[in-house]
Amino acid sequence: MECEGFEMRIPEAVSALAEAVLAACRKARVRLAVAESCTGGLVGAALTAIPGSSDVFNGGCIVYQNRLKASLLGVDWAVLESVGAVSEACAKQMAEGVCQATQSALGLSITGIAGPGGESPEKPAGRVYTGVALDGATTVVEHTFTGDRAAVRSQSVQ
Repeated sequence: MECEGFEMRIPEAVSALAEAVLAACRKARVRLAVAESCTGGLVGAALTAIPGSSDVFNGGCIVYQNRLKASLLGVDWAVLESVGAVSEACAKQMAEGVCQATQSALGLSITGIAGPGGESPEKPAGRVYTGVALDGATTVVEHTFTGDRAAVRSQSVQ
């Protein structure tokens, strides 16, 4: 399938960040993989837009549906049912699961609500959890971004 006129442009700030991440992985001699939900592959696209990224980037999973979070990444159904996919616990398990699934030392996960729709008083549109797993230690950071769907997704990638 050809897409005439289609060109994906990665913003300069994202490109610079992707280059810095890849350089850090090279320096540390670790391979990276990503597990993305609300960003739908934008992180992987930013990384693979950099020539030579394949020397440290293994790949990733776009896991929009909970059943894929569970089956591909090993996210526990009890977590999905009790606290949901947009949660610290889910982001943690996604980051750890993508490491295991891709045999990568470093895993990055992003799960959130880009909006509009799907939000609740406890989880507003713009709520995003980012997980980083490295060598058995996992850190998760909660963000609340503002703006429309595109803005939330863009900020999530950055």
